[in-house]
Amino acid sequence: MALKNYGVLKGRAIARRLGSGSSPHYQLHIVDEIGTSYRIAVNVKSQLAPSELMYHIKSHFVHPLTDAVSVLPSGFNPLAPSPTSGALDLIRGNLVQPGMMTPLAFNLPGPDNDLNEKLDQIVQRAMADEDALVYAFGERWGPESNRADKYFGFVPGNGIHDIHMNQGNVGNFVQDDGVWQDGGLLFHFPIQQQWTAIFLKFQSQSWHTDDVTGHTLRTGEEGGEPVNPDPIVPQPTESLPDGLVRIVAALVNSKESPEKEWVQIMNPSDRLISLAGWHLADKQKAKMPLSGALEPGATLRVDVQPPTVLSNKGGIITLLNQNGLKVHGVSYTKQQANQPGWTIVF
Repeated sequence: MALKNYGVLKGRAIARRLGSGSSPHYQLHIVDEIGTSYRIAVNVKSQLAPSELMYHIKSHFVHPLTDAVSVLPSGFNPLAPSPTSGALDLIRGNLVQPGMMTPLAFNLPGPDNDLNEKLDQIVQRAMADEDALVYAFGERWGPESNRADKYFGFVPGNGIHDIHMNQGNVGNFVQDDGVWQDGGLLFHFPIQQQWTAIFLKFQSQSWHTDDVTGHTLRTGEEGGEPVNPDPIVPQPTESLPDGLVRIVAALVNSKESPEKEWVQIMNPSDRLISLAGWHLADKQKAKMPLSGALEPGATLRVDVQPPTVLSNKGGIITLLNQNGLKVHGVSYTKQQANQPGWTIVF
């Protein structure tokens, strides 16, 4: 069962409270342009061990997602679970690579060294800039009739939670699994023409999930049979396919007619890697097969063939291994694709 009321809230940050207590959440008070108040409850500690959340902050976030959500009206916007609605999927949207995320406790002594402080630094900047906008992705609750918010006191209580990855869960949280329904925070600073992204994940969640249910896949199993592990034992990093081969460049807007697009992949490892059964996929999950092998340190230019298409309006490129598991993924914007003949380097 996926989240029931998934979407994105667009508004201004006006107050915040650091996470504390036995079930700490960083609390953020948001108002939309007509004055409706919302509380954003951001997990900063997991109920399951290990308790430290994985986080990634991208100070200068460049992704086609920003074009999709910037045109949405102020307030809460329901989002369909699809790659074109503006919904988040940390895995399928190529928003963050596993190695970019770091576990961090929410309350450590000293300045700027815990999750509360990492979040607060960006939120404080947004609160000080009257033009800055916050985009909070997650599940909505409320409005709670005639009940004041317990942190900020506005009436009625109203807000967004599940501001974290919402797939690959374990135990009772498996019921929240789904695709294209991940939580996260985007901050837009128009004067600086800058977007900043915050993505969070529990250490118990899997990076490899079923494309329909969002349930954990058995790593390395042919066909990727979905399972609901309870509990899950995290696998060593070296046993996962993430980043074993990388997408390093692409031509998505050629000068030729019809266009001849290509993707450059690289094997940074010390071993020969067979590409038999591997695929390259676009934003719509249209796949083209790969073949041959990559020597250690070698690169390979792959000419893009139908049904895979690299749109000039921004897109996603994903590399899948013989078991259908994501090895690497990148994204590019419409602005990056608007120069015919130029190669985009990732």
